[in-house]
Amino acid sequence: MKQRGVTLIQMLFAVGLLALLTQLGISAYSEMSRDLQQQAIAESLAQALRATRSEALLRNQVVMLQGLEGDWSKGWQMLPEQAGAPLLREYSARGSVKVIGNQPVAHRVRFSGLGVPLREGGAFQAGTLLVCGAPGQERLYQVRLSASGRVSLRHAPPDRPLCEQDIS
Repeated sequence: MKQRGVTLIQMLFAVGLLALLTQLGISAYSEMSRDLQQQAIAESLAQALRATRSEALLRNQVVMLQGLEGDWSKGWQMLPEQAGAPLLREYSARGSVKVIGNQPVAHRVRFSGLGVPLREGGAFQAGTLLVCGAPGQERLYQVRLSASGRVSLRHAPPDRPLCEQDIS
């Protein structure tokens, strides 16, 4: 007589295989999702720096891009430096991606009316903002600001000591 269904062992094997493939798919999806979120924040930050420079050139006055509450990880806002000037743009970061800047760009970037990044005292400003990944993640994005105002986005090996320090 010919068999018309599946045996219990065949059914359990199929369910076990399905569970294993689902588990592998979920972990790969969550890792891919973290990578895409990190990349999106890095691209958004680089674009915000470029837009801030363009706005400074357009207005011919100093325009700043600063981290929300002094923390780039929470987001950033663009505003003219003059007192009482309205906020131009704001980006609120949602998620757990850490963004940290080295000393020259730790909390804000100022562009003169000529599009040159300047420190508070008037000296040229250049620096790097790191978009850090999760521990063990092999990708790190660097948003670099040159003294001429050029903004570049680069991939780099993880800089764990800078990414692991507490920025509070």
